[in-house]
Amino acid sequence: MKISPLPPLNSLVAFEASARHLSFTLAANELNVTQGAISRQIRQLEEYLGKALFTRASRSIHLTSAGLQYYQSISRSLLDIADITGEVKKWQGDKKVTVATTNAMASLWLLPKVAEFQNQYDDIDLRILASDNVVDLNRLECDLALFFCRTPPANMKVTTLFCEEVFPVCSPGYLEKIGNPNDPKDIFNKTILFLDETQMGWVNWDEWFAGVGLEQIAPKSRININNYPMLLQASINGQGIALAWGSLADEYLQSGALVRPTEHVLATESKFSLLEPDNGGRIPASVKYFREWLLTQLPEEVGDTGLV
Repeated sequence: MKISPLPPLNSLVAFEASARHLSFTLAANELNVTQGAISRQIRQLEEYLGKALFTRASRSIHLTSAGLQYYQSISRSLLDIADITGEVKKWQGDKKVTVATTNAMASLWLLPKVAEFQNQYDDIDLRILASDNVVDLNRLECDLALFFCRTPPANMKVTTLFCEEVFPVCSPGYLEKIGNPNDPKDIFNKTILFLDETQMGWVNWDEWFAGVGLEQIAPKSRININNYPMLLQASINGQGIALAWGSLADEYLQSGALVRPTEHVLATESKFSLLEPDNGGRIPASVKYFREWLLTQLPEEVGDTGLV
C-alpha cells in the first residue's frame, strides 16, 4: 500500500531543525547548507501543506499554532527513525554477526550451543533472527542463515550441515498409556500431532507414511500446531505422537523425555544448510570465526565438505 500523502522528505528535516532552533541560520549551519536553501525548503513545505508554519519578523521566526502541532509530531517521528536506524547500523562491523534461522533451528539446535561460542569470542555480539515465514531466502539481510532446504536457493553459497532423518516420537507415558503396541495401526490410530501446513519444506505425515511404505492410518484425533518447538513440547507432555527431525530432537531422546514408538525412519533428500551471500564482498572476521565454530558443531562425517 502506498503511503500517502507524504511531503518532500528533505523539507521535513529542514523544518525540524528550524523549529527546534527557531532560526533558519542555525538550521542551515547544522545541516551544512545555506540559509537560502532552508528558506526554500520551508516555503515548499508550507505550499504543500497549505498552511503557514512560521511567522517571520525581521530578525526572528516563531511557530504558528499549525507549525507547533506539526513540529511535535514530526520531531517524534524523526527521532523514531533515528533510533531504528541506529539499531540497524549497530549490527555492522567486525564485532557483529547476524544469523537468520527458523524458530525450531534456533531453539532446538543453535541456542543450546552458542554459549560455547560466546566463551571463545566474548567480544563478538551475536544477533539471532528467528522466523518461520521466510519466502525468499535470497532476500535475507544477515551474515549467515541456517535453513532446512529441499531445493538450495540460487546465488548463495550453500554448505550442508546435516542430512535429516524423520521418525515418530512420543513421551514414555503416552506410549505406556496406549499399551506399548508393536503394530503401526495401533500406534498411529490414537492422537497425532500435526505441524501446520504453512511451515514450508517440512515433511508431513502423508509424505512420511508413503516414504516408509506404510498404509495411511487415520488417527482418532489430531492436534494442529504451527510452531515446531511447541509441537515437540506437546509430545513431551504426553499429548500425542509427533514427527521428529533427528538433529532437532536428539537431546530429548538422550534424556528420555521422548522415545521412538516404532523403528520406521524416513531419510529425506532435504538438508539443513548453512547459507551465505555469494556476492564477493568482504567477509568480516567475526563472521569467519562464527562460521568456523559452527562447522565444529556438526557430526564428524559432515564437516566442511558438505557443499550442495
